[in-house]
Amino acid sequence: MQDLQDILDPLKNPITYAVPFFVLTIAVELAALKWLDDGPEAADGARAHRGYESRDSRASLLMGLGSLVSTTIFKIGSFFVFTAAFVYLAAWELPTDTWWYWLLLMVVLDLLFYANHRFVHRVNVGWAAHQAHHSSEYMNFTTALRQKWNPWFELIFFLPLPLLGFAPWTIYLAFAFNLIYQFAVHTEVVDKLWAPIELVFNTPSHHRVHHGSDPEYLDSNYAGIFIVWDRLFGTFVSEKQRPTYGLTTPVGTYDVMSLQFGHYAQLWRGVRMATSTRERASLLFGPPGRTGSRTS
Repeated sequence: MQDLQDILDPLKNPITYAVPFFVLTIAVELAALKWLDDGPEAADGARAHRGYESRDSRASLLMGLGSLVSTTIFKIGSFFVFTAAFVYLAAWELPTDTWWYWLLLMVVLDLLFYANHRFVHRVNVGWAAHQAHHSSEYMNFTTALRQKWNPWFELIFFLPLPLLGFAPWTIYLAFAFNLIYQFAVHTEVVDKLWAPIELVFNTPSHHRVHHGSDPEYLDSNYAGIFIVWDRLFGTFVSEKQRPTYGLTTPVGTYDVMSLQFGHYAQLWRGVRMATSTRERASLLFGPPGRTGSRTS
């Protein structure tokens, strides 16, 4: 079993080696969008691609850097929980040296990611953490780096993995690859792909819908890698027109602290003003919208 030091070692984290890819794809996207924005306007009079806005991208990058700290804290805390569950509660240990182990882990982890992602969109206390990722009104590769600083619900939703016999160190490795994949779907440059790919996998087209604040796009396409979860559980919506990105009520700020914790402040004020336990529970565990903005 690998120890915590190995899990925290950046040289053993696939995301470390993906950083040059992130930088390169951002540069390529910037160049492509500059060329595309010189072209004709969309049918509604707006540019077909909105591109980048410096303040917005700067906020996204700062939020990405901040998430490195929160992710490290999450790894330390969750490591002990996952290890205890794996050692003392798992009925068996799956063999990590087989190809099917890694395939099974990626599929099961992605299903649990779907469940967690759907939860943080549908439950207000979860949305308070996740809404930061959706606060940008742009859809580009820097938006993928606009990460939340409060990933604590993932501990609950990923806990079945060690209980099912998946070694804790492999969970962090598989999730890193899941996140790298998700980086690639945050773009407007890539149109719809070959139909069989669109049928099985999350694609830029599917994820643009997820980031849309249009009524027809809300609460849809929660997939990480496999869009089949949305198709199976009735949350799939196909892209019909270019989405309006961001929250249904724009936050109107590029302040990172406000983007990360503003919804928590609204939620806290609502709880304090509530006159009954039932009302407080409704505010915390009801759907988003009563104490702030929401999106898909």
